Amino acid sequence: MDGLLIIDKPAGVTSFDVVRTLRRCCRTRKIGHAGTLDPLATGVLPVAVGQATRLIEYLMAGEKVYQTTLRLGVTTDTQDAEGRVVAEADWQNVSREALDVACAALTGCISQVPPMYSAIKQNGQPLYRLARQGVEVEREAREVTIEAIEILRFELPEVDLRVTCSKGTYIRTLCHDIGVKLGCGAHLTALRRCRNGLFDEVDSVPLSEIERLAAAGEDLPLLSPAQALADWPLIVIEGDVALRLKDGIAPKCGELTGQAEPGQRVRIMVSGQLAAIAIWPQQDDETVDAPLELLKVFPAVI
Repeated sequence: MDGLLIIDKPAGVTSFDVVRTLRRCCRTRKIGHAGTLDPLATGVLPVAVGQATRLIEYLMAGEKVYQTTLRLGVTTDTQDAEGRVVAEADWQNVSREALDVACAALTGCISQVPPMYSAIKQNGQPLYRLARQGVEVEREAREVTIEAIEILRFELPEVDLRVTCSKGTYIRTLCHDIGVKLGCGAHLTALRRCRNGLFDEVDSVPLSEIERLAAAGEDLPLLSPAQALADWPLIVIEGDVALRLKDGIAPKCGELTGQAEPGQRVRIMVSGQLAAIAIWPQQDDETVDAPLELLKVFPAVI
């Protein structure tokens, strides 16, 4: 069983809980998710099965869209509603204009310090374990991109936002930082991932439905590995070119009917199945004889 399941994660479970459930449903341990969601969060969680797990790093790279609710005036140690309150402040004088300014200041390429309650490891130890022991360590700021912050609801002390951002963005940290900008503090109270790369809410299936289908012995709604990378240029090969690829020999540009931009990643298909992913060579006078740079090969499908 190879492919991708787009799960609508329920609240109250970890992303690894979802993986554990799907291992039972799919009867394989070779399963991994593409982008952690906190237990409090719901929404789109792509899960790779079988050989598709080799694509996880590419699935995680896509743009994300979240809808979140933050409460002004209260700061917590986890930056969300599950944490301990560490500060309270007056929020009643916060205006919509001030919120617009705070959101604008946090839009674009920004530096974000990961929260202590996160799975990031330091010296092999997840930060959340240190945080539970009352230990706080210095964390290196990371560059993330906030493409847009849209204010959906302004009913103080609560605010609903729709955030479009790069991978690696902590939305609860963004909510915390908005509270800092406003001078009253804030924490996240609800979070839903609406889109993960190519995959939208409409593509997702509740975890309970996957369990039902598995229990009934029915087919699961698996997307093929090729569909997981549907926005990549498609290169179809056959014959001797495909046989050489099976041995790990990259095809040359002049042997291919498809084409891509220099440095662009492509899908290589054989008989309708994903056989490899590669990078198109940089453009020069010798490009026709230049081989593609292979990233992954799936010889079993050739």
